[in-house]
Amino acid sequence: MTSAAAVPSLAYFWGEDSWSIERAVHELATRLGDEDGPLSVWRAAPEEEGIEEGGTSSTRRRERLLGEIEQRLATAPLFGGGTLVVVRQPEALAREGSARRRLVALMDSVPSGNGLVLTDLTATGARGAAARSPLRDAVVAAGGAIQEFPVPAREKMEAWATGRARELGVTLGPGAARTLAERVGAFVRETDVDRRRQTELADSELRRLALYRPEGVISRQDVIETVVETVPGSTWAFLDAVGARRARDAAALAERLIADGAPPPLLISQLHRRLRELITVREHVDEGTRGAALARQMKVQPFRARKLEEQAARWTIEGLVRAMSLLLGLDHASKGISSDGSTRQMSDSRTALDLQRWIAETTTGSG
Repeated sequence: MTSAAAVPSLAYFWGEDSWSIERAVHELATRLGDEDGPLSVWRAAPEEEGIEEGGTSSTRRRERLLGEIEQRLATAPLFGGGTLVVVRQPEALAREGSARRRLVALMDSVPSGNGLVLTDLTATGARGAAARSPLRDAVVAAGGAIQEFPVPAREKMEAWATGRARELGVTLGPGAARTLAERVGAFVRETDVDRRRQTELADSELRRLALYRPEGVISRQDVIETVVETVPGSTWAFLDAVGARRARDAAALAERLIADGAPPPLLISQLHRRLRELITVREHVDEGTRGAALARQMKVQPFRARKLEEQAARWTIEGLVRAMSLLLGLDHASKGISSDGSTRQMSDSRTALDLQRWIAETTTGSG
């Protein structure tokens, strides 16, 4: 086993990949351990302690949690292994000045036999903010280890799945890795989906497949039969499916978004915005404005203008106007207003059903 003296007892792990961050924590506990085993892991979760609520009670919770962290780190192990203290989402604890100074002071006084790790599971697109974290800089100044864990890009998820399967003692046959990657959402191109649990989900499915085919070869058909498709819902994907008149995809994405908590009235509002864009684009295209000129006219990026132009080409202007008219009726119904102006019973489940009917009526056929 690696000598504990050669392993930093302080670390800052951050990124979007929750599975890899957790794995790094356990690997550090093992490397800091001895022949008796890895360090025991004790976790502090400031965000779950309600320390951001404000007031005296919040201050007391913050001080209590910091005191417990200090106590765990200061306790020198007499028998057995020490303790690896893991502070999850530490920025929540360190927003108050005195609390931040106490946490930073701990970084210079981690006793031999124990360890301290700060883990920051970042949201999509938050890379810059995490990279500029004062706590991260403090860990660097104290000589700690810094490591980022991004979610594998869709092109790399197949290789990740193949390697992880090998670690679990099984082999993925032709097409199995790609099918698994597709089923956990690795090939979704939209940027508004939450990918933080993607490898965690893939690992869970691989463990189940390893039990299904112990020390064997997992085929593509095995993946199809046992792995439930859990492609993350994406508003952009939904709007693009409607714009491209892919009725089946649009219906499935709408159902998934609503199941994930998206309010149907919000989807209707976003559809209204997309239809207005498509009507405008269709009018410009019919007048001969295309390509770069269309991007300038619409004041959007060329890639987005190109996508809108492709979608608008699938509609007639009459079809778009009809879809808009039906959508306005759906919007009124979602607010409890009937076509004659009287009130009507309303519910999200009813609006969700009406939205599916709207998709079927407007995105299929010609027009």
